[in-house]
Amino acid sequence: MKILIVSDTHRQNANYLEVLRKEKPLDMVIHCGDIEGSEELIAAACECPSVMVAGNNDFFSPLPREEEIEIGRYKVLVTHGNYYYVSSNNELIKDEARARGFDIVMYGHIHRPVVEKEKDLIVVNPGSLSYPRQEGRRPSYVIMELDENGEAHFEIRYLEKVVKSFWM
Repeated sequence: MKILIVSDTHRQNANYLEVLRKEKPLDMVIHCGDIEGSEELIAAACECPSVMVAGNNDFFSPLPREEEIEIGRYKVLVTHGNYYYVSSNNELIKDEARARGFDIVMYGHIHRPVVEKEKDLIVVNPGSLSYPRQEGRRPSYVIMELDENGEAHFEIRYLEKVVKSFWM
């Protein structure tokens, strides 16, 4: 199973479409918020099931603040992260995920990619495909793959060729 995890596209969808072209076929796409009205495009373009949550810039969005999903044997919390003050650090969101029995927490908001594997929790932030903030400022995303034994593997990937952004 191959899953694309993205966040913070902010209606600048050219890089998202380029990542889809590069990574297909996919079994699922997860968007951790700040979609800004591109929900239909995000879902239709991936040609697979998608999960999306609202971010702090998704004003008037019908999307939920959080989604609880199952991926293989993993219980996953998908949220944007702003309600857990992730701009300061990710301790509160990790505490919440553990308290609620999640194996994986996926969030956005900080525009910097993170994959942390702790004893009892995996923490994933794909960064931003539109406005990256980490050193080098390359658009980033995460690929999650389940191997033949059902084990989850994560890889932060970068879009080398940045496509000119446009509104959709």
